[in-house]
Amino acid sequence: MSAIDAVIFDWGGTLTRWHDIDFHAESLALAQAVIDVDHPVDVSQARLHEANQRIWGRSRGHQQSATVADLFKEAGLDHDPALLTAYYEFWEPHTLTDPEAGPLFERLHELGLKVGVLSNTIWPRDWHEGFFRRDGVDHLIDGDVYTSEIPWTKPSPHAFRAALDAVGAPDPGRCVYVGDRLFDDVWGAHNAGMRAIHIPLSAIPADQLGHSEGEPDGVAHRLVEVGDLVAQWL
Repeated sequence: MSAIDAVIFDWGGTLTRWHDIDFHAESLALAQAVIDVDHPVDVSQARLHEANQRIWGRSRGHQQSATVADLFKEAGLDHDPALLTAYYEFWEPHTLTDPEAGPLFERLHELGLKVGVLSNTIWPRDWHEGFFRRDGVDHLIDGDVYTSEIPWTKPSPHAFRAALDAVGAPDPGRCVYVGDRLFDDVWGAHNAGMRAIHIPLSAIPADQLGHSEGEPDGVAHRLVEVGDLVAQWL
């Protein structure tokens, strides 16, 4: 009855609202987990800030994934994962799920569609699952992939394939991806054979734009509009 089997969502800037982030403050929070006594906090902060830029540069340029542990390794610093509390607390206010997500997921299920998540992230799965559980939408997600667990990041078609597998949707041509970035999300989804909806609400920094921009199949200025677009395509 349908030409669509699943709708898969980006996380940051899509299922959460875009926030401008002070990345030097982020690095200072990360530095609280360093256990190298020979490195003052300001030195650790500077190393972590530079390492963060390098690993995300590899994500954009080579679709190479990384973890929080890889970030410390790139900075040449030892850390204790149990001391990441300050880093988690720094980010936690920016992780709130858009209130429209839950009703949208329910509507998509009522239309007979699977709901998935594919996020470029260095964070562990349990952090993301905890955010969704905190906001009462975890039970509405049929499959989720976090690039910290796979070798690739968006826009690699391998990352999108992993998300399709997670929701049990083998045909990319019968799936839609929703995201806020024209490179990672729109161009990447099309390159993987999927349709793409753009949510143009994020102020993407120039150094994060990537080498290409995709032309979306639809544009939604609120999450609720995604449901309207998908319903029209059914």
